[in-house]
Amino acid sequence: MSQIDFRPYVPAPEKSKIVGETSRQHANNIVKKDIIIGLFDYWRGLFGQQFKGITTNGLCQKRLFSIRPEKAPTEAVINASINLLNKLSANQKQRACFDVHSKQWRNWQNTEIYIEEHGLRLDEVKSSLRSAVMQVIKASLSDEGYEKTRNVMRLNRFLGDLVGGPGVMGEWSYIFCLFGSPSINKPWGWQLFGHHLALNCLFIDRQMILTPTFMGAEPTYADEGPFKDVRAFQDEERMGLKFMQSLTPEQQAKALIANSMIGGDLPEGRRQVGDGLHLGGAYQDNRIIPYEGVTGETLTPRQRQNLLDLSREYLGTLPAGPLAARMNDIERHLEATHFCWIGGRKEGEPFYYRIQSPVVLIEFDHHAGVYLTNTEPANFHVHTLVRTPNGNDYGIDLIRQHYKESDHHRFDGDQ
Repeated sequence: MSQIDFRPYVPAPEKSKIVGETSRQHANNIVKKDIIIGLFDYWRGLFGQQFKGITTNGLCQKRLFSIRPEKAPTEAVINASINLLNKLSANQKQRACFDVHSKQWRNWQNTEIYIEEHGLRLDEVKSSLRSAVMQVIKASLSDEGYEKTRNVMRLNRFLGDLVGGPGVMGEWSYIFCLFGSPSINKPWGWQLFGHHLALNCLFIDRQMILTPTFMGAEPTYADEGPFKDVRAFQDEERMGLKFMQSLTPEQQAKALIANSMIGGDLPEGRRQVGDGLHLGGAYQDNRIIPYEGVTGETLTPRQRQNLLDLSREYLGTLPAGPLAARMNDIERHLEATHFCWIGGRKEGEPFYYRIQSPVVLIEFDHHAGVYLTNTEPANFHVHTLVRTPNGNDYGIDLIRQHYKESDHHRFDGDQ
């Protein structure tokens, strides 16, 4: 893919949107703005709802997920988590550790605005403790997934340096939480979230769920500094565009929702504050997202394989066993999978696309500037998202199944 230059959109120092030297100062100042007040009020309302899961019509499809062995690296993650727990003070455990049934699973967001009073903030702890947290994450993910996670964190530091806010957006400006007790027999997991990053990882025996997963970057590459040449989301962009271009004119017409990402033929209300064109962002755990676009059953065998390869690019954060299991799920529902598109279809033009089936929701979106000054979506600002619809984000459907026979452990997702 051609590299679009972000440099013309770097604000002058006096034009930076950073409003404090530290994350807390910045948050205390920016939350007074009407647009931020409205966004967080909206999110609080969504958080207050009982969890159902993302659906196409408000009703979850049944019997899509089952407890099964997937060769997840559970023992290694347990060992890393116990090592972390042994390093936590009593106060840190109180802040960072929750019951696996806790509603706090759903209390994540992807802005730089640090308003949370819970969790372990990585830029506020000793490096040894931070390293222990990262060992938990590294043990859970594939090598590819861990490197992608670290690159998102590195690019966040690059952005902070770029716009004069290193104390607001840094490499370690993220919150970690642990849910349940590390166990081979009972559900448990962890969460990491902050600017442009949210990972929610649940283990049940040797099975794992890693959704919702949110990853993004502004800009998507560093051209100087300690992380020079770090890049993100090139493959997701390139493969998505290549797949859309591979469709016949008739298939493209079916896939295309709108030519414009901002107005024009874009449906009214489709673009939203904080999310751009994303539909499955923070706190959207119960969103109704009807199917749109071209269906898998109308694709050629080559196109079907390309769609699977594109899906794998997002699921590749998972280690080998869980990845194979998830890809089998996606392939099993491939005929019912929908692919839709908004925006340009030429290299260098911004776009949005979504892959949606009963078992996966994937979104890619080019965004307008938040800390850079471009007022329209550009290829150097990307958000990506992966969810498990029909009630299994955070592994909630699997947790319900696990405790189905235990009345005193019955789980409704919002205890």
